[in-house]
Amino acid sequence: MTSVRFTNGTIVTAAGLLSAATLVVEHGRIARIEPDTTGDDTIDLDGGWLMPGFVDTQVNGGGGVLFNDTPSVEGIAAIGAAHRPFGTTAFLPTLISDTPDVIARGLDAVDAAIVAGVPGVLGIHIEGPVISPARKGIHDPARFQDLDDDLLALLTRPRLGRVMVTLAPERVTAAQIATLTAAGVLVSIGHSDADHATTSAGIAAGITGVTHLFNAMSPLVHRAPGVVGAVLDDQAVYCGIIVDGFHVDDAVLRIALRARPHDRFMLVSDAMPCVGAVEKSFVLQGRAIRVEGGRCVGADGTLAGSDLDMAGAVRNTVTRLGVSAQTAAAMASTYPAAFLGLSDTRGALAPGLAADWVQLTRDLYPVNTWIGGASAT
Repeated sequence: MTSVRFTNGTIVTAAGLLSAATLVVEHGRIARIEPDTTGDDTIDLDGGWLMPGFVDTQVNGGGGVLFNDTPSVEGIAAIGAAHRPFGTTAFLPTLISDTPDVIARGLDAVDAAIVAGVPGVLGIHIEGPVISPARKGIHDPARFQDLDDDLLALLTRPRLGRVMVTLAPERVTAAQIATLTAAGVLVSIGHSDADHATTSAGIAAGITGVTHLFNAMSPLVHRAPGVVGAVLDDQAVYCGIIVDGFHVDDAVLRIALRARPHDRFMLVSDAMPCVGAVEKSFVLQGRAIRVEGGRCVGADGTLAGSDLDMAGAVRNTVTRLGVSAQTAAAMASTYPAAFLGLSDTRGALAPGLAADWVQLTRDLYPVNTWIGGASAT
């Protein structure tokens, strides 16, 4: 059993905000949170923050590694290590639309990474290939396909971690959605040109998530509400949002936050290999991607994921959207954990949950990250 004492800052716990506290850790979990008492180590937050570790459900890469190119235990470990300094303590390595062979390799790699104890890996996010060519974004349409019996069997095979699948509801049936969800797959709408009725029917069939709300989906128009209109009208489905100032205008995100409960929004990075890497250019399925002023783009200017980390997402949510730091922390940890069905193991600073937390400056820049009570430095 170890204990770490934090003073002179703001500690975001499930029970409320504290200015000082000692976190007692046993077997990688928080045994208890005590008032300002003596600990094995004392850390002065210097007016900064201690937040629960961030849970990122959309991580395409990091540290120079793209998951599609390196669907292996080593690749997953490298991606997790690249994001850890920015407060990410749990994540879903994410495959962009690819062949069934690559999908199978990614699924197997995540199982192997969990067995190997790679820090933070919770499962996998498979974004595509059952998506709309009309809303393809940077995805390669040559890799798109229908949800045939073979792919459905691959996606529903029992796995050790969570499996999240982004698809276009207009390309599947309600029965297929039900088959996925019955197998424990988390189904999310993304890269979709569906109308309001089709989107709503998909949600009724079992869809519980929306991948990067507003991006690569039919917009809200006053006589054609589309995916965006259906989602903003719904109060239960979880929405991932990319708060980088490029993917969605700040005003639009502020409107969305006023339209739905905050606990149904999840901050995501949609990070590419450039995050945590010195080299900011990379290749995505044969296409050169460059990073200009923090913006990842292809040769034609199409957005290609992001150069965003989760600490930056939290900081932007506070400074650009006017959300409180406490709520932004929940959007980066508590709410994505709830979406994944893991509220009983992580997502907050509370007894019984994983001893995962991140220390940030008063301006919300990351200082250090702990996973299972172990410091990164």
